Amino acid sequence: MRKLALVFLGAAAAILLAAFTRGTQPDAGRASSHREAPLISEDPAADNTDLYAFRSPDKPSTLTIISNWIPGEDPAAGPNYYTFSPRARYNVHVDRTGDGRPEITYRFQFRSGGGQLFLGGTEQRYTVTRIAGRRSKVVARGTTPPNNIGPRSLKGKSYRDLAASRVYNLPGGGKVFAGQRDDAFFGDVGAIFDLLAIRKGTGDKGGGKDFFAGYAVHAVALQIPIAQLDTKSHVIGVWSSTERQQVTVRGGRARTRWTQVSRLGNPLINEVVIPTAAKDLWNRWTPARDAYFARLYRQPILAKVMNQLYKLGVPEKNRKDLVAVLLTGVNQPKLNYTGPKLADMLRINLSIPVTSGDDFSRLGVLGKDLQGWPNGRRLGDDVIDIAERAVAGALVGKEVPLGDGVDFPDKPRLPVFPYEADPGEGFANEKGGR
Repeated sequence: MRKLALVFLGAAAAILLAAFTRGTQPDAGRASSHREAPLISEDPAADNTDLYAFRSPDKPSTLTIISNWIPGEDPAAGPNYYTFSPRARYNVHVDRTGDGRPEITYRFQFRSGGGQLFLGGTEQRYTVTRIAGRRSKVVARGTTPPNNIGPRSLKGKSYRDLAASRVYNLPGGGKVFAGQRDDAFFGDVGAIFDLLAIRKGTGDKGGGKDFFAGYAVHAVALQIPIAQLDTKSHVIGVWSSTERQQVTVRGGRARTRWTQVSRLGNPLINEVVIPTAAKDLWNRWTPARDAYFARLYRQPILAKVMNQLYKLGVPEKNRKDLVAVLLTGVNQPKLNYTGPKLADMLRINLSIPVTSGDDFSRLGVLGKDLQGWPNGRRLGDDVIDIAERAVAGALVGKEVPLGDGVDFPDKPRLPVFPYEADPGEGFANEKGGR
């Protein structure tokens, strides 16, 4: 167990090394995921935290895509409760050809909520626009449920029922939801960032503390008939992004344009693979330009640190396995290969059936469950453990049972769309004392 703890310490060291490679700070609003880059903390409403894509367990003829924003929402954090920004565009992209460019984009835009004092303002009206090529069409209009502030604010209504009433239909049999949800990501980052502390008994046997338990995010969720997305190979790529308006002044004339400030495909890329000095650039670019970062996948800093600290014999160079898993998809055996184009996307093979019960493995493909990450990503996939083991060499025959000791999210997923659990209640004050 001590060896496992030391190995995880090496993984944590790599994460921190990437976070502190450069002393200066990047431009504001140009980093993504759970606050892993300096200045995204100044713009949390634009911060992509996690992306999921999986065949719907109760409706397997459809694909569910969930994209989360705004990390670390405390349910009791009033009076300025968390909402989507009305000055941002939230996008979910689908690549059907493997070129790292979207053939289909679902764009969400929100309006500020109303309400007086600190009791309202968290319900937001929004539109969903489907963009395919040069054609765009508003395919849904809806209202988010209010944040789960407490029973008086909900006027005695069930939050579960209220949220369910805010699920709307899309043309052709799909569904859409937007609003506050429980954060489905799980991991013991509290120990990692306490000067690389390791909790006694943690590793691949449990014992970690889930930092994200009790916190919420804001999510957009789409359920789309597979027939509307499928390809000859049955494999597509998915990512999400955020855009804000940028104003430039030249010759006394102002010009406004939408600029990408955040993106997210596979989990943990900007935390572990991309060093701080390159995070801003990575966020501004689309997946079509990811060949520029290929050396960071072929020679991952995490593998180097593992070896420097603990001499594990992790392969450091020519990591074609990581390039395949994260940038092209896996071709041998045929799993979710999209072609030779290098692009960070969450790839999923739409022909692989839903797994459940004893066939479900939190380790996804590494656990011989082909529907889990890196073939799509489900709410129960343990991406921290999977990523650590993959970097250590699991795909090239080196088995090191790494883990952070947190194996499941704090709340089980819902059996029906939008699947992410309801957020905690502010009045209940689950994170406070007595």
